[in-house]
Amino acid sequence: MSIPKQFKQIVLNERPVGDFEPNTFRTEVLPFSLKPGQGEVVVQCTWLSLDPAMRGYVRDARSYLPPVKIGENHGAVQVMRAQGLGVVVAAGPGSSLSVGDTVSGAWGVYAITNPGVKDVAQVKKGDIMVVSGAAGSVGAIACQLGKRAGAKVYGIAGSPDKCDWLVNDLGIDGAFNYKSTTFRDDFKKIGYVDVYFDNVGGEILDMVLTRLAKDARIALCGAISQYNATKPRGLQNYLTLISQRAKIQGFIVFDYASRYPEAIEELAAGLIDGSVKRKFHIVEGGIEQAPKALPLLFNGGNTGKLVVKVSEEPKAQAKL
Repeated sequence: MSIPKQFKQIVLNERPVGDFEPNTFRTEVLPFSLKPGQGEVVVQCTWLSLDPAMRGYVRDARSYLPPVKIGENHGAVQVMRAQGLGVVVAAGPGSSLSVGDTVSGAWGVYAITNPGVKDVAQVKKGDIMVVSGAAGSVGAIACQLGKRAGAKVYGIAGSPDKCDWLVNDLGIDGAFNYKSTTFRDDFKKIGYVDVYFDNVGGEILDMVLTRLAKDARIALCGAISQYNATKPRGLQNYLTLISQRAKIQGFIVFDYASRYPEAIEELAAGLIDGSVKRKFHIVEGGIEQAPKALPLLFNGGNTGKLVVKVSEEPKAQAKL
């Protein structure tokens, strides 16, 4: 495979106080001098995943991963943290991978959702399950896993089109547009909630707390409505957790690393038999489009998995 003369990288330029700003990141163009050492490979990124967690990565605060650094870290510039797909273009001695192999990051949407639905929320047949951020990448899979487990599933999304997609394409039992003036009244019609898979936090989480069934389970996967807030909104209706003997639990995908193969196998089977559907929001134009596309995650501009097409898949050179 041909090796380029230069490559681009995205680095953190300054930490945002609220929303991502045009000067939060900068694109650097560097001469290509990467050579794989013992057991190492050089990978050309073809697809880049954009995820809400990236807002947390640039916040200088205690979390499950250290924040992305500004400037040099141990003598090298630290690039923005992300997950993606790529192709091996060079392999060092002793590597278990070969040139032309397709590789991915260590985790993904399904690896997050599978333990969240099964282990944390413990969804079972007959449950009334609600998923917020339901038209996003994680929410859409959570909805489908809930249906596969036999629950009656309702989604919360931010537009009529997203709600129609959830019901008509994914086959869930109902969807609510939280921007509708009748949202809260409509939501009450489903009765009390056994399982709430939360991706948004804030006011919607606080509202759902008032509608919990006895022994309800809340899986806290994310809180995208609060990630850009300088002072995240606190909960007011948490006393329902006591009266209904409910539980609320956060979880992180890395805690379930041993379960990744199980999750991937189940996803693959679902994609093959059609019981799991997927949708991508693709941003073209290379890696430099990633900072411009990130705000889509926070303003409801995407439906499904948000990805950036970084490059065309490299082709192997013909041997004479």
